[in-house]
Amino acid sequence: MKTKTLALIVFLLTFVGHAQKQYKIRVVAFYNVENLFDTVDDSLTFDDDRTPQGKDYWTPERYLHKVENISKVLSQMGSIFAQSSPDIIGLCEVENIKVIEDLVNHPNLQDKNYGIVHFDSPDERGIDVALIYKKATFLPTTFQSRRLLLFNEDSERDYTRDQLVVGGILDDEQIYCIINHWPSRSGGALRSKPNRLAAAKLNKKIIDSILKIDNSAKIISMGDFNDDPIDDSLKKILITKGKQKNLKENDLFNPMEKLFKKGIGSLAYRDKWNLFDQIYFTANLLEKEGNSYRFWKASVFTVPYLLSTQGKYKGYPFRTYAGGNYTGGYSDHFPVYMYLLKPVP
Repeated sequence: MKTKTLALIVFLLTFVGHAQKQYKIRVVAFYNVENLFDTVDDSLTFDDDRTPQGKDYWTPERYLHKVENISKVLSQMGSIFAQSSPDIIGLCEVENIKVIEDLVNHPNLQDKNYGIVHFDSPDERGIDVALIYKKATFLPTTFQSRRLLLFNEDSERDYTRDQLVVGGILDDEQIYCIINHWPSRSGGALRSKPNRLAAAKLNKKIIDSILKIDNSAKIISMGDFNDDPIDDSLKKILITKGKQKNLKENDLFNPMEKLFKKGIGSLAYRDKWNLFDQIYFTANLLEKEGNSYRFWKASVFTVPYLLSTQGKYKGYPFRTYAGGNYTGGYSDHFPVYMYLLKPVP
């Protein structure tokens, strides 16, 4: 009888100890904001449609409404557990530094005190990738823009987005983030596939170069890859894995693969869902021992206001333009995010 009583006491003490264990939560997110352009015509890029006189009749009022919409999304992503907006956010389809400044200075985000890392890329439409971060939790220490060189069938340069690489300190831990926006499927998925394979090779080269310097580096790659988690660019070039078992030290784990196989997507086209927006990372972010940040879970942010409620696009992401008409929505993509946990002593 004494043995059973002692066992029960040990069990209860263990249970209480686990129940009281606390974690610090950080959120890493990515959002394709669908053509966040200002209203000024840039003579060096093909941005004419997004001007007041252009095809989209892109007025200052529409621009400010777009900024308000995107800032609202960013302020709420991941807040259900973190009680705040994301600490690190990758962005794509931003035109320049000005639109990002307007975004982080909007009242929805102003008190978050976001910093910006951005480089102009050679993309023909003038769209870039960028990273914004909470200055209170993340300190960038290194950043560079890595160029993706592509050539068409006539050996002419095909200008596209760079890959942004940012190293920094998340609280007291070194991490690296790579922000991607890989070449689109324009002209067909098969015909454009070599461009995304080239982007994957560049991404792998970047990751390998970081690991060569620091074999234990924690690396997070995020973006709009214009490929699903099971496509060759991710599975054959980067060799991402969707299951945690049998992961080796520097393998890349892609939590979005499991979501995709469940039918979850971040954008829809002709009644087919794709999960082009993804976050994957080095396997050491899965380690549960010690007091370092580790991956908890990933998700697609699909609150009701981000969904179209009527018409042939009902249930799709509520975008800014649909069928050539202004609808005043958010983006043609849902954002994605993941939680990092760290035990509090």
